[in-house]
Formats: sequence, C-alpha cells, structure tokens
Amino acid sequence: MKRQNITILGSTGSIGVSTLNVIRHHPGRYRAYALCAHSQADKLFAQCREFAPAFAVVRDEELAGELAGRCRAAGLPTQVRCGLEALIELSAAPEVDAVMAAIVGAAGLEPTLAAARAGKKVMLANKEVLVMAGELFMRAVREHGAALLPVDSEHNAIFQSLPPDFGRGLDACGVRRILLTASGGPFRDTPLADLGQVTPEQACSHPNWVMGRKISVDSATMMNKGLEVIEAHWLFDAAPERIEVVVHPQSVVHSAVQYIDGSVLAQLGNPDMRTPIAYALAWPERIDAGVEALDLFAVGRLDFQRPDRARFPCLRLAYEALRAGGTAPAVLNAANEVAVAAFLDRALPFLGIARLNEAALEALPAHPAGSLDDVLAADAEARRLAGRLIRERSLK
Repeated sequence: MKRQNITILGSTGSIGVSTLNVIRHHPGRYRAYALCAHSQADKLFAQCREFAPAFAVVRDEELAGELAGRCRAAGLPTQVRCGLEALIELSAAPEVDAVMAAIVGAAGLEPTLAAARAGKKVMLANKEVLVMAGELFMRAVREHGAALLPVDSEHNAIFQSLPPDFGRGLDACGVRRILLTASGGPFRDTPLADLGQVTPEQACSHPNWVMGRKISVDSATMMNKGLEVIEAHWLFDAAPERIEVVVHPQSVVHSAVQYIDGSVLAQLGNPDMRTPIAYALAWPERIDAGVEALDLFAVGRLDFQRPDRARFPCLRLAYEALRAGGTAPAVLNAANEVAVAAFLDRALPFLGIARLNEAALEALPAHPAGSLDDVLAADAEARRLAGRLIRERSLK
C-alpha cells in the first residue's frame, strides 16, 4: 500500500494534534507531508522534529525565518514557507493525497477550496468553508472529482448513518430528516439571569469535549451548532426544515438519520475527535484510532431534549441566515468571529455575541454569492461593521 501524503491545515490546533496522533499510530500508511500553523512556532517545531514533514508553513516571514533556522540546526529536511499562497500551493500540490482542513474560521477558505479544485481528498473540519461558500465549494468538489469527508463528529456520524448513494437525494434514499445532536455546552442549565456575567474561562470549559477557545465559545452560545446546520445543508443537500437539532448532554450519540419507515440510524462513540479523523483518513476502510471502545454499561443512560431557543438565540440566527441564502451565512460567520474574539478579550459581554450577530444580519441584507470575491467582500463588510459596533459599545 502506497503511503499517503497528508497536508494538515492547522496542525497545532486540537484537530491537527489529533490528526497527528492517528498518523503516529499508522506510520506505514500516512506521512505528514506539510504542517501548517498560524503562530505557535514552538509547537510546530516540536511537530517537525517528530514527523519531519517536507514543508512547514507559518503566517509571516519573521516566524518562517526563525523556524527555518531551528529546523536547520536540528538537521531536519523540512522547508519552511509562509503566508496564504504557501497554504494554497501545499493544499493543491501533486504530491499531496489528502488535506485535513482544520484552520479555524474564514482563514481556511481559500486553501481548502484550492484542495477541492485540485481533486484531493478533503477532510473537512473547518465548517466555515461551507458556511461562507457552500455553493462554490460543493461545485468545486463535483466538477473536479474531489472526495469530501466530513470530520466534524456530527457530520461524520450522519455520513456513516446515510446509505452510500445518498448523493442521489434524501427522498430517493427514504430519509425523513437529519438529527444533529448537541451537548448544550456548559450553560445548558444555567439560569438565564446569570448568563450576563459569564466569563471567557467559564465559556471555554466544555463539559465533554477538549476544543480550542473559539469553538468552545461557539458551543456555549450554540452558534457552533447553528453553523453545523448550514454545513449539513450543503453536505447532504438537506432543506432547513429537515435538519433538527437535538440536545444530548452525554455526547455519546454523535448524530442520527431518521428514515421514512420509522427507523433511526445513529453513530455512537466516546467523545474523541480521533474517531472521525481516523474514519476520514481511512475511508472507505476503518483503522484503529487509538480511542477506547464505548462502554454502554458505563454510560448507563442517554438523554435527549429540544434546544431552548430563548437561551440560544444564535441557533435561530443560523437558521434565518440559511433560509436567506446568498451572502447571509458569510455575514453571520464573520460577525460571530469578531464577536467571539472581542468576548475572549473581555471587550464584549457573553450575551453581546448574539446581539452583534443579529445586528449584522439586519444591517447587511443578503446578496448573491456567485463568486469567491462576493463571499470575501461580504465577509470583510461584516467584520468592519462588527468592529465598529464593538468600538461604539452599542451591544452592552
């Protein structure tokens, strides 16, 4: 079996680290060909020492120079590059077999799109790619013969629970609806009156998953789930009304598919991202992910409840943006990225995140998203507006 060359966009983040963990278990099957990070040079150097990739990419020339010097001193074969063009090139390079798209936020859009246009196997952990440019991205996948494997645990579970030929349409496959599970985050049962005093530390303390700070805050507001609704729409060609969010505190059922005969097929497992990563790497085969087997006797019970829309207004906003279409999801995503960053910097209260997102959707009506330029323009406009609203302190 030929060893596959893997480019990891976001190798120092939680998904990237988990991907390298799986690769570590299967050195004969996979090689970390290019490791790409933003600014965590020490962590990236440690990864280069262990995996000796052909390339490493960081954000700017200064960091690249420092990392290149360290790699040379250590006798590593790794070439160090910097910037967006390097990310795009190493996502589409002929030597690359698959790309793990795990850069958080809008920054991962262009290199992931380049991978699809190069016909690569794209393991998609960056939901913002489909949120911002779902039509463009799915068109690129179809036209260039790329293989698209969802890595989000929920979408990976749905992928596993659908028939292999689901591309012919959910109706033709007898699917009634998709059940997208959510843990409810750390504030599922917090009194509403207390949410105004939530701190970044509290919002980043997820009860089940180990995740980065941004996605942890998104889980706390359930914007993460709202973005996943939009992602599921594009991945599975599902209308908004056929995607139902189900709060499941144990995070054991990762998502499910309900069929017209009354059956519900679900994928269960321990909350560990190595499971969907291993599935995406080896598909259509399965490999050991290094994850402990699920013990149903230890789990004991599985609970499900409807999401509280009053507690989680960001979920409502995501459905509204999906129905509006065009550039609306890109506006929502951009405003949310600015809002979460401001909250983590203590420049915006927790409840201000949803208020800012709603203000952006109201102020910037949806336009057609026929090109990448349309998407990037909407993204930039939403960021400018969000930044101005925060500076004006109008969302306290």
